[in-house]
Amino acid sequence: MRAVTMYGPGDVRAERCDDAKILRPTDAVVRTVATCVCGSDLWPYRGADPVTEPVRMGHEYVGVVEEVGPDVAAIRPGQFVVGSFCIADNTCANCRNGWQSSCRQLDFMNACQAEYIRVPYADGMLVATDGHPDASLVPSLLAVSDVMGTGWYAAVAAEVRPGSTVVVVGDGAVGLCGVIAAKELGAERIIAMSRNETRQELALHFGATDIIAERGDDGVAGVQELTGGIGADSVLECVGTDESMEQAVRSARPGGNVGFVGVPHDVALASHELFFSQVGLRGGPAPVRRFLPDLIDRVLTGRIDPGKVFDLELPLEKAAEAYRAMYERRAVKVLLQP
Repeated sequence: MRAVTMYGPGDVRAERCDDAKILRPTDAVVRTVATCVCGSDLWPYRGADPVTEPVRMGHEYVGVVEEVGPDVAAIRPGQFVVGSFCIADNTCANCRNGWQSSCRQLDFMNACQAEYIRVPYADGMLVATDGHPDASLVPSLLAVSDVMGTGWYAAVAAEVRPGSTVVVVGDGAVGLCGVIAAKELGAERIIAMSRNETRQELALHFGATDIIAERGDDGVAGVQELTGGIGADSVLECVGTDESMEQAVRSARPGGNVGFVGVPHDVALASHELFFSQVGLRGGPAPVRRFLPDLIDRVLTGRIDPGKVFDLELPLEKAAEAYRAMYERRAVKVLLQP
């Protein structure tokens, strides 16, 4: 089968490799209908995370079940499925409490930029749709497997409520999906922070009411101006840098909340400033599996269309171009067709 491997910063190749196969009785093999490049894949691509040996890439996927292990009971061959990027059995105490991203068996999916993938704990990981969805819905269902689920978690972690004012820091796919989530959860005002005109337009389409192009002190001042000097009830941090986290905390009002889902790189919050801010923080890897049934239903019923974050589609063999397009910010998110 074909799959994508990263050999080092800037070096991504689509190549032939061994077929995915059942290794444990709880596994399933899924033929991917669509996969994609994630913003987090760009950290090693740009050299911010080390790549010490060739590594198979990708953690977002939708597809059709080809084979299941003998202990798989709920998932059957032929079903169209959506899965999470966090490996979880969905039966441990943490999973039952809705924190599948802290499963006692926690690991993370990889090797999903491929024609076939092995999914551990298939009964806990995969959610099957009723029948095969129309092809037009596949991009949105793919978004649900990570960026929409992560944007939703950012909004939940930030305690977005009906009538609230929300700031979204980050205009990548997760931040844009965070705008969708904030609107769905009833926010009255949604302030998207973006300097990119195309992404600004998409944020407005998804429900943003205001755009702030400035960053740092000027960005925080813009939030203060729009909120009468108070700050936002909820802030969604969807980048993972020290600058974005500081901007998120300073954009929240006293008693407000920050939901942070950007993978942190060199983030160092000033404890004294945080102590007196009276701002609550919650974040981490999103427990996407908790939200999958609801988000899938919202896609299938037409309530949300997060697939619009895919502004470029390429065949799997052109994965190197997909990475370049996202690295150069020529694309928000690239869908790969196996």
